[in-house]
Amino acid sequence: MTHRSTLFALAVVCFVAAARPAEAERVVLVAGGDEPVAALPATRSKLDGPFGVDFNSAGEMFIVEISGHRVLKLDRAGILTLFGGTGAKGDTGDGGPARAATFNGMHSLAIAPDGTIYIADTWNNRVRAIDPRTGKIRALAGAGGPKGYTGDGGPATEAHCGGVYCVAMHPHRPQLYLVDLDNKRVRMVNLADGLITTVAGNGQRGVPDDGADADAAPLVDPRAVAVDSKENVYILERGGHALRVVDPAGKIRTVAGTGEAGLAGDGGDALKAKLKGPKHICIDPHDNVLIADTDNHVVRKYLPKDNKIVRVAGCGRKGASGIDGPPLELEMNQPHGVCFDRAGTLYITDSYNNRVLKVVD
Repeated sequence: MTHRSTLFALAVVCFVAAARPAEAERVVLVAGGDEPVAALPATRSKLDGPFGVDFNSAGEMFIVEISGHRVLKLDRAGILTLFGGTGAKGDTGDGGPARAATFNGMHSLAIAPDGTIYIADTWNNRVRAIDPRTGKIRALAGAGGPKGYTGDGGPATEAHCGGVYCVAMHPHRPQLYLVDLDNKRVRMVNLADGLITTVAGNGQRGVPDDGADADAAPLVDPRAVAVDSKENVYILERGGHALRVVDPAGKIRTVAGTGEAGLAGDGGDALKAKLKGPKHICIDPHDNVLIADTDNHVVRKYLPKDNKIVRVAGCGRKGASGIDGPPLELEMNQPHGVCFDRAGTLYITDSYNNRVLKVVD
């Protein structure tokens, strides 16, 4: 073998070795079947518009449904049971068992280190909390009733909100962030004293200037929020087709998306990429931002260190094929949620296929 041939052979071996982890990845079904939820394996249990999932410290998964109006629990043995909600639409039950409560269009949930489940009860314009020990539900933020914007600096339970579309925990502090979309603001509840404040948005619709004070800047329509380990607050804009970040000094800037709807830019500069109606974000163990690029039927990842965006899952076609195959060949139908478990495994709520998926090696 010539020197050139040897180098070529080595290059091929390195390329194949580097590609192997990605090729080994596949998508598997976690939940979603044809049978009513009744303590059955999750893969046989019928979901009704799953929008969000999160995990407690024991590794149990909880799912909220937008149209089923239920909170479901998936234990580590793979059995799915009802944890909250009667299945009827409403706004009742505070102070009693969560299973007797009613909800209206839940979009998201977040689980605190102590296991408390915080729920974005979106069209009831508030956040509610379920105690994992007693199973009882209570109000956490939002006075309920008609939409409004009041209460900053006071008790969160007395504040008025618009539709609360997302909730997210601070990774180090007892703080819950919530997206008050109809008021074009991101707000925060200090769980230690129950007070609510505004983190970003002045209530006006517009694209914020880079470097502006976040709480005095406009937002287009904030849809999701997540906080990384360095206390950067990421805000995803649905109709703004963009990802923005508020740094620890309170300054906002755009980090991904041109503002124009589309599917372009994978592998390149995130600011030159196009998103289309993205609906949810989460932070991975390396402080990268995973984006449910909903109307493109894909999941993408923003890499802050490189200012790049890459495709993680989805071929971009609306459909249901691809289970047990490579993530990039997967068809989805409006994925509305992304989440990591404690082992770093990515979960996707493929909402209008009524299923929850995960990417495994």
